Amino acid sequence: MKKDIITPIKNLSKNYVRCGVLGWCIEILFTSLTQGVKKNRTLTGRTSIFMFPIYGAACLLSPLYPLIKRFSWPVRGIFYMNLIYLTEYLSGRFLMKKNCCPWDYSSSPLNYKKVIRLDFAPYWFATGLLYEKFLQKTP
Repeated sequence: MKKDIITPIKNLSKNYVRCGVLGWCIEILFTSLTQGVKKNRTLTGRTSIFMFPIYGAACLLSPLYPLIKRFSWPVRGIFYMNLIYLTEYLSGRFLMKKNCCPWDYSSSPLNYKKVIRLDFAPYWFATGLLYEKFLQKTP
């Protein structure tokens, strides 16, 4: 019986680390490519140690998937996008109160309280579906 409790916890822990690393990689790639758009040929990407637990939290999508898999991919994408926005908002506000938020969207005209960019909706939509696929392929 003990094994029945341990296995899901081990899987969730593995997925937490894998999602954290995947998130870091996506963020570094995204920030380096935006440098290229700004004509910075070094294509320097960046992230923060604080982002690992935020991206790692995507492991919680795995237990939600059986509940929403019957819906079409656009509906699931919107669901994930909203979860990502909620996570970004809550973690951003928390980190801002501690003066250690690694992002500040105040220069974007489509920001909400400096921690959310509404123009990132397509990115979060796609990222949610990417994590869904990633988590479905993991043991």
